[in-house]
Amino acid sequence: MSEAATTAGEVVTASVADQRSELVNQWIMHHVTDSDSWHTILWDLHLPSWMSNNALMLIIAGLILVFIFTRLFRHEEGRAPRGWTNALEALVLFVRDDICIANLGEKDGRKMAPLFLSFFFFIVTCNLMGLIPLFSTATGNINVTFGLATVTFFFMVFGAMYVNGPIAFFKSFAPTGVPWPILFIIVPLEMIGLVIKCAALTIRLFANMLAGHIVVFSLIGLLVMFGMAALPALVMALAINMMEIFIAFLQAYVFSLLSAMFIGQMYHPAH
Repeated sequence: MSEAATTAGEVVTASVADQRSELVNQWIMHHVTDSDSWHTILWDLHLPSWMSNNALMLIIAGLILVFIFTRLFRHEEGRAPRGWTNALEALVLFVRDDICIANLGEKDGRKMAPLFLSFFFFIVTCNLMGLIPLFSTATGNINVTFGLATVTFFFMVFGAMYVNGPIAFFKSFAPTGVPWPILFIIVPLEMIGLVIKCAALTIRLFANMLAGHIVVFSLIGLLVMFGMAALPALVMALAINMMEIFIAFLQAYVFSLLSAMFIGQMYHPAH
């Protein structure tokens, strides 16, 4: 009788554990996938049929950037920038000098600086918004990162054609000094490399942002599974969440840097 009761208790415990595990999985997927509602910790707001959660986050990120730059850079003429304006100006100069000019040269770097500044600050804003419970991470969706990478691909192809001409663009796929039989292998690989580079941009940003949030949510989910025994996991989740602030800036920098490198290679194939 005692053994039967023990077995029944183990079955019930296993069943409860499975239910909790399923609830945790549903909760994690609910927060990292796109949906037709704006979900927060306390409530869900159903969106119009033509808008998704990530699309709303992109709009909010754009409005935040417009507000920040119009407010902070509205200083009187002749006065040196101070406070947050000075910090933003330092970031702008860093992106312009160390990313744009360093990879595209003085002329093209200054001309292309607005593109890479838009990349950097837009991705940073989307990444940081994902750390606030009220918002979600738009850059954790592969469709968003694919759209950003497509902009890079556009400049790699059509921008290079505009700068160097269509003939010089296609000649860049055939390195000088390579025997012509080898070109039948090199040229297709170089063309495929354009797509691979953009795919790498897409997956790198998407995977890093998605993985970080899944780890944090999984650690919090351990509290549901094991109760107070998993309290150290909450401390670890908070530590990882703080590290995500650094990762938000790092991933924006990496995406902007790689985009500048790829575009610079197409603009200046001789180098």
